[in-house]
Amino acid sequence: MDLTAFLTKISIWAIPVVFAITLHEVAHGWTARYFGDRTAELLGRLSLNPLRHIDPVGTILVPGLLLALGGPLFGWAKPVPVATRAMKNPRRSMIWVALAGPGANFAMAGAWCIALASVAHMNGSVTLVRWIALMAQAGIIINVVLAVFNLLPIPPLDGGRVLAGLLPPPLAARLDRIEPIGFLIVLGLTAFGLFGWLFNPTYRVVGRVIGALLGNSA
Repeated sequence: MDLTAFLTKISIWAIPVVFAITLHEVAHGWTARYFGDRTAELLGRLSLNPLRHIDPVGTILVPGLLLALGGPLFGWAKPVPVATRAMKNPRRSMIWVALAGPGANFAMAGAWCIALASVAHMNGSVTLVRWIALMAQAGIIINVVLAVFNLLPIPPLDGGRVLAGLLPPPLAARLDRIEPIGFLIVLGLTAFGLFGWLFNPTYRVVGRVIGALLGNSA
């Protein structure tokens, strides 16, 4: 492994990854508070301080290993606790709480798009401009992929919680029973490359967006 190349990757991807995961979780907590659940607030989880949300394995170890091995980037933060009993309409409210995380990621992807379009017009150190541009591209990629991934209708992913809120209660209860093994199912499907139908088009669209933003610098 080329240590210099690895450290360069870390310098480019660390900030986008940490904030993509952090703001995803904070958005869940903010939305839950809006609907009456202050659990995350009382536990200090509505902070934008990444240290309050970092999971040593999911936020540091796994993404670091994937970067070193050249694999697709993947990670997670400590989930924000949500107490549905504190909400007036738990099923409807949880749909919005679940959607808040991917929504935050799409918003951050938009912010990184603006940053990339802006940096394309910057004058100054070529090395610095290129580094910022690569970080902005990383921010677009990780946020879009994280949002799309979390919208898969498999509990405990956000898409699974949305689907549970839309289904009739008996079917939602059956879906909820998958949650203890849902993450293992997702990891297995990912390991065997069975999400190509979803992520390949995602990467192509993101690539076109990045290319268009960089092309505007001409």
